Amino acid sequence: MLKNRPWSWIPTLYFAEGLPYVAIMTISVIMYKRMGIGNAEIAFYTGWLNLPWVLKPLWSPFVDLMKTKRWWILLMQLVLGAGFAGVAFTLPGDYFFSATLAFFWLMAFSSATHDIAADGYYMLALDSHQQALFVGIRSTFYRIATIAGQGLLIMLAGYLERSTASIPYAWSITFYIASGLFLAVSAYHWWVLPKVRADQAVPGVTSATLLRDFGRTFVAFFQKPGAGVALLFMLLYRFPEAQLAKMCNLFLIDPVEQGGLGLTTDEVGMVQGTVGIIGLTVGGILGGVAASRGGLKRWLWPMVWAISLPDAVYIYLSYVQPESLFVVGSCIFVEQLGYGFGFTAYMLYLIYYSQGSFQTAHYAICTAFMSLGMMLPGMVAGWIQELIGYRYFFLWVMVCCLVTFVVAGLLHIDPEFGKKSTKEESAS
Repeated sequence: MLKNRPWSWIPTLYFAEGLPYVAIMTISVIMYKRMGIGNAEIAFYTGWLNLPWVLKPLWSPFVDLMKTKRWWILLMQLVLGAGFAGVAFTLPGDYFFSATLAFFWLMAFSSATHDIAADGYYMLALDSHQQALFVGIRSTFYRIATIAGQGLLIMLAGYLERSTASIPYAWSITFYIASGLFLAVSAYHWWVLPKVRADQAVPGVTSATLLRDFGRTFVAFFQKPGAGVALLFMLLYRFPEAQLAKMCNLFLIDPVEQGGLGLTTDEVGMVQGTVGIIGLTVGGILGGVAASRGGLKRWLWPMVWAISLPDAVYIYLSYVQPESLFVVGSCIFVEQLGYGFGFTAYMLYLIYYSQGSFQTAHYAICTAFMSLGMMLPGMVAGWIQELIGYRYFFLWVMVCCLVTFVVAGLLHIDPEFGKKSTKEESAS
């Protein structure tokens, strides 16, 4: 009976999708900072970890060809659990940086593959009504995973830093706990994920035919009207945020005499991983409601302002360097609220551009360019910050917001896209 209820597996499946991504992209940055790695190295090497999400459309057809989605989910969850343990095991060693990066790479490719399988399984296991009903639930539990990783796990690491008096062992214990949690979720899924009749490897399909079909789909993506402008938008809309996202946690941790705020690890987990994520979630909800009322075209410019202007709070924080955790948390909440609201325009445009033939595949390609747009600027953000310092770096981020305005101004969007129809409005 339990296996036939989507409530029994959708929350845990999307929790398992969100936690590794947070560990790879955010927790690793804070961990390396606490282990004494420089900002430029952290930004560059963790920036490369975006690559599997950039490339995942290239191997997503093979996930359909080989085995079932359920098989891929369970295998990748075991690999991810082992990856967490590998990071924990190698952290106290002399060569922890290269060793843990190797395990993060393994986790990144496994997590990207898990995303492909989980999203495909979701569509196969549920009918269209259930898919619409549970889309909010899956997003909510992905956010809960973000809070659990970026908030609770980081706060746990901060507590262990104080209680063990050893940063390497504190983070090692934290990753062992994350590994145990993830393996427990994996064991639960072995039991609870239903075997769906439609979830079968495609018979009679070869690698050659898959590559040919993918090539046709890929070419069609670039033949759409306005493809050049769309690519610029996908790559550059978040140009300022891609740099800010890499450096904001490092700024919070760095000591005051080095231009940072000197927060402890658990304080960072609270203000960024909990208060910030709440702001991001509220902003996303408000953005979705607004776009459904007036459409993407009407709300594009308010969203552009929302994703850009709040970045200025970091200029204030870098000059004032307040000691009050309430002030710091309030500033981060405002910035993340604006980002969540403004990011809605970006995601809606990806859906808008993907419309037509090959919609699912084209959306996957859009998300690959989305990851690339975060990866490349983030890799050089640490070098820029070390060159000019935090105050000028955040001023530079604000100057980069001009790029966001330029690429948004190039768009041509159907005024009706995203808007609730008159029939739907009367029904609601």
